[in-house]
Amino acid sequence: MNLMILFISGPEILFIGLMILLVFGADKIPEISRGLGKGIRQVKDATEDIKSEIKKSAEKQGLDTKSIKKEIEEVKDQMDELTGSIKRK
Repeated sequence: MNLMILFISGPEILFIGLMILLVFGADKIPEISRGLGKGIRQVKDATEDIKSEIKKSAEKQGLDTKSIKKEIEEVKDQMDELTGSIKRK
């Protein structure tokens, strides 16, 4: 999968970093980074918890999640085959 990360290039990231340094100062940057890391970790853990709860609920209801996932992947592959030529142009 080819994804451009927020359409930001190297010089733009450098400029943003410089602005953050000027606004917050060098002593606050590690603290801010730590807070961002903790926030990202909490979001990641929450999504994993939600996924596991959905899977448990589906299994309790007798749904075969593996076959459903396989069918979804097949549909994705078919869509990629159909749209591949469109994306290239």
